[in-house]
Amino acid sequence: MSVRVLCVAAAVACLLSSCAGRSQTESGSLATSFAPAKALSSTKPAKKAEADSPVALTPVAWGRFNNPGSLSGRTLTVSSLSDLKLANKEVVLTFDDGPMPKKTEKILSILDEYDVKATFLMVGQMAKAHPEIARKVVNAGHTIGSHTYRHADLQHLSFDAAIAEIEKGRDAVTSVTHEDAGFFRFPYLADTSRLRQWVGSNGMVVLDVQIDSKDYFGVSPAAVATRTMNSLRANGKGIILLHDIHARTAAMLPALLTQLSAEGYKVVRLRHNNSSMMMAWLN
Repeated sequence: MSVRVLCVAAAVACLLSSCAGRSQTESGSLATSFAPAKALSSTKPAKKAEADSPVALTPVAWGRFNNPGSLSGRTLTVSSLSDLKLANKEVVLTFDDGPMPKKTEKILSILDEYDVKATFLMVGQMAKAHPEIARKVVNAGHTIGSHTYRHADLQHLSFDAAIAEIEKGRDAVTSVTHEDAGFFRFPYLADTSRLRQWVGSNGMVVLDVQIDSKDYFGVSPAAVATRTMNSLRANGKGIILLHDIHARTAAMLPALLTQLSAEGYKVVRLRHNNSSMMMAWLN
């Protein structure tokens, strides 16, 4: 047997061994599940070497490394939360807390490779600190939104202070990018009905979350990818919460996108239909 054949066999055996521990009848088959990752529920910090570790794909995704397939879906234009209706197997990729040097740019490169668009919910002070990166997001054709000015927990502020934090964040992102920051996400998803009503009546759409990747936990990239796919399969569709400030998120993103494509999901691009309202607000 040639050395080349032995190397190929060893690589295949390694990938299959990472799927050990899950039967072929559990959740359908091995072809529909990421290899189980260690300590999915653990909040212990991952080893530093794991931050950029590759994520093993399942057999259904093998051979798609250089052929992401038709992952890009439709563009959905919304003016209110009621317009944001996804069909089965449709997802929206959202990235919070940036922009962050190197990490945001790496994520932009990966999204471009897979020809999909995401929505970046920027923290106002981060956008002001890194305006050139914020503009790269817009220039790459992605959608932007705001995430307050300093990532404050708005439930712990007075109503007036919370509104001031939202407005300051929106103003910072818009002024830096020269683009409509029409979407908004509550930090920590900590909202109130009164604040949600105010946001909606002031030309912004609140982006809720159906699929929380929990990439903010100190676990391996494989754990993040596995958790995300398992949650998505259970829900069938939804808005995925990610963060463009973590190395593990950038490390697992190619595998996640490849797996989404392999399982027939489409990435929906969001657009906000409030240009006239925003022009009035800016003036």
